Amino acid sequence: MKIRYVTAAGALLVTAALALTGCSAPGSGSGDGGREPVVMWGSWSGDQVAQLDKQAAAFNASQNKYEVSYVAQEAVEQKLLTAIAGGQVPDLVMWDRFQTSLYAPKGALADLDDRIAKDNVDTAAFYQPALKEMQVDGKQYGIPLLVDNRSLFYNVTELEKAGLKPPTNWNELRDTAVALTERDGGKLTRAGFDLSDPGLFSMWLAQAGGHLVSEDGSKTAFNSPQGLEVLQFWKQLMEDGVWQQGFGDGANPFAEGKLAMRLDGPWALSELDKVKGLDYGIVPPPAGPNGDKGANMGGFGLVIPAASKHQDGAWEFIKWWTTQPKNGVDFGKISGWIPANIEAANDPFFTDDPHYAAFIKTLDFATTRPQVEGYSDVEGKALIPALQEFMSGKLTAEEALKKAQQQGDKILADAR
Repeated sequence: MKIRYVTAAGALLVTAALALTGCSAPGSGSGDGGREPVVMWGSWSGDQVAQLDKQAAAFNASQNKYEVSYVAQEAVEQKLLTAIAGGQVPDLVMWDRFQTSLYAPKGALADLDDRIAKDNVDTAAFYQPALKEMQVDGKQYGIPLLVDNRSLFYNVTELEKAGLKPPTNWNELRDTAVALTERDGGKLTRAGFDLSDPGLFSMWLAQAGGHLVSEDGSKTAFNSPQGLEVLQFWKQLMEDGVWQQGFGDGANPFAEGKLAMRLDGPWALSELDKVKGLDYGIVPPPAGPNGDKGANMGGFGLVIPAASKHQDGAWEFIKWWTTQPKNGVDFGKISGWIPANIEAANDPFFTDDPHYAAFIKTLDFATTRPQVEGYSDVEGKALIPALQEFMSGKLTAEEALKKAQQQGDKILADAR
């Protein structure tokens, strides 16, 4: 049995780490035994600090020139810009990959192309959507480190009891969700499928064969027949009664056996593995009406600030961690995260595990969010709010998509 640890990003800042950064300039001083110090910033805190410390210790033990240390930072992206203004930057930053396209144009990051070429780093060794997410204007500003996606979790016991198999397409998903929904006197006691997160619209849209933005990235493209098909399917599920707003709020209904199926990521495994009596399975997300597959590839990457004083050491650590599959697998055993290195992700540690295996299969077709300036605001300020109004019945599907399109197109135009 593999041990998994909680790995959710963006947790609270470690107070001691803040104290450390307040006392000394990042990357200054000397490392252990005269080694060159390499300071890495990231948002991971709590138990995650020990995971990163263990990985850094393994690198430190592998050579005698550099000493890597990790310092947790709250709002690491904003802290980096502040550090640049003050002339005191870390040597290495681990962050959500999409941040790269926002900060490279500000001159905050070092271009890694020359280092990649000099050391013959095989960029084809990484999941390409993750690699490209760290490119800006054809230049590589970071190396992908960890990947994730959302796949379909299901309650094995309840599916077997109903004589059903895990759904592979939307029609099967609907039929299974309806069959596994239970009510007591009209009250929903077990939901068939979780529809609480409209933020997953992008993966549903891909399954319907649609796109989020136009080919040139100048306009939104989700107000389309495919976008409408997604919302009509959601409405159909709601009318079938497989889910209702507010069900399970403040709890984990899947862990409690009150939810039969949901889309979730590998970060959920550590909690579910602790639940006694819960037999759950995971399969890739169901295909859309025409067989299209869709999933989002998230995760972290490593970048080097342009003003780093110890870029050579930072690069050596990046290479050691990302290009040597064994080191990626070792961190997976420590943290539960899937490496962005394809060979490492397909190690038996992951592929022989009945839960991780589904995520590895999904990575074969998962894509990243559009690399268009302003798109994150389109999603956060226009699309998701409109979808929430649709789910609550305040807007029709047509009205929600039109509203999101109008607001989203303006955001993209203002960002150009």
